[in-house]
Amino acid sequence: MMTDTKTLAIACIAATVALVWAEFRNWPNARRVFKTIASTAFVLVALRQGAVDSFYGRLILAGLVLSWVGDMLLLSARSRIFLLGIASFLLAHVAFSAAFSQLRIDTRALAVGLAAMTCAGAMVLRWLWPNLKSFYRGAVVAYVAAIVAMCSLAISVGAAPGAWPLVVGAMAFAASDISVARNRFVSPGFANKSWGLPLYYAAQLVIAFSVGGDYIHAA
Repeated sequence: MMTDTKTLAIACIAATVALVWAEFRNWPNARRVFKTIASTAFVLVALRQGAVDSFYGRLILAGLVLSWVGDMLLLSARSRIFLLGIASFLLAHVAFSAAFSQLRIDTRALAVGLAAMTCAGAMVLRWLWPNLKSFYRGAVVAYVAAIVAMCSLAISVGAAPGAWPLVVGAMAFAASDISVARNRFVSPGFANKSWGLPLYYAAQLVIAFSVGGDYIHAA
């Protein structure tokens, strides 16, 4: 099973590299193919790690599937489809938050994480706000709130032995969202995708592999 999992992870990484190249070359068909492969691979990694065998794993799997749906929706440039994609990713953050809440939480770390992430979220909103139409403002506020909750909970469980990858995964996921927001609302261009896509897929792989972490059983 470990070999299969590593093969899936390599497939995800290879497809991500190909996806970035397709974005650079503006090849829409290749973009669809490689994005589908990369996103499907991280879902399969979680399944091969035994995601269905624990409540934590099932919540993580739900979040990964919602991310997969969001990836497919964001292949469209239409505003309504983009909003559905935002909604799917918001629910992915909620699912990951619910999963992290199942682990051992350090209350001090939670307080520190919540304070830090609330400040970061406020700064992001201030940056985006002038570029948001009223149509999007409510959706983006809700999305940022979901990110703050997810990252704060990840920080709160990161003190457990071996749980630090959750912090890395959550933060990388949140950072990749900034590239999507910048591309959509501030300054569209390949530069956003050149770093945002690798960061996003790395985050999803890290979170998918967390299903097999020993700290899950110690919680």
